[in-house]
Amino acid sequence: MPKVKVALVQMSCTSGKEGNLQKAIDKAREAAAQGAQIVCFQELFTSLYFCNEENYDNFLLAETIPGSITNTLGDLAKELGIVIIASLFEKRAQGLYHNTTAVLDADGTYLGKYRKMHIPDDPSFYEKFYFTPGDLGYKIFKTKFATIGILICWDQWYPEAARITSLMGAEILFYPTAIGWATSQDEVTNIEQHNAWQTIQRSHAVANAVHVVSVNRVGMEQNGAMKFWGGSFVSNPFGTLLYEASHDNEELHIQELDLNETDRYRTHWPFLRDRRIDSYQPITKRYIDED
Repeated sequence: MPKVKVALVQMSCTSGKEGNLQKAIDKAREAAAQGAQIVCFQELFTSLYFCNEENYDNFLLAETIPGSITNTLGDLAKELGIVIIASLFEKRAQGLYHNTTAVLDADGTYLGKYRKMHIPDDPSFYEKFYFTPGDLGYKIFKTKFATIGILICWDQWYPEAARITSLMGAEILFYPTAIGWATSQDEVTNIEQHNAWQTIQRSHAVANAVHVVSVNRVGMEQNGAMKFWGGSFVSNPFGTLLYEASHDNEELHIQELDLNETDRYRTHWPFLRDRRIDSYQPITKRYIDED
């Protein structure tokens, strides 16, 4: 389909898992009523962002994928005729957990999952305590409405991830995200961090000539110490912002994307044609030391 309508669900969360899930379901219904065909939720949308601390009790939030939540969302996808992108905390086995996104097609079919490849470990973002790095590789999902690629939050800083997923045939890159500002830091730092976050993702759109859809959470968490900055956005295949959400409010936005733009931009700006794949072997090294 040359054109597709995507929905970005930017919302705040509480400690109540069922309440967060119901809010997301209500937003999906609202999006479908407005004509959305693909609905993307933010990273770990069924809970508060729990990686601010190393707490073994938080492992109780995890679930199997596929499992009860993907079954519920699959039924919803089928009822509404929409694709759902759902970022969840996966319990793979006893003591083995992943940060995972599941994709439900418009007929309710579970198409599969992508496990987050790049796992951060920063103050208030202690994800290495919880998540094993993904081992499924990069993934695309051929949905009813588009072939989509899913990457998750910290993945968004790595051009290699966007490039590989695009080369696999992704027409749209989706980034479910949970990123925020420590409320103790200054506004100059806040602006710099946000600008870098948005710029790197828009650069993925330019380099690969694909639409990028980034969906972040919003609201105060961690007893007021962290403000998730929202700012969910859509970029066209040449980095132009088609939509940008606020930093403060829950927002539901429907954006129509013209997938034919990829061919037009790749023809006029033939970055893929001019790639020197024979020269890229050094990229597989951690660092290139001089002898």
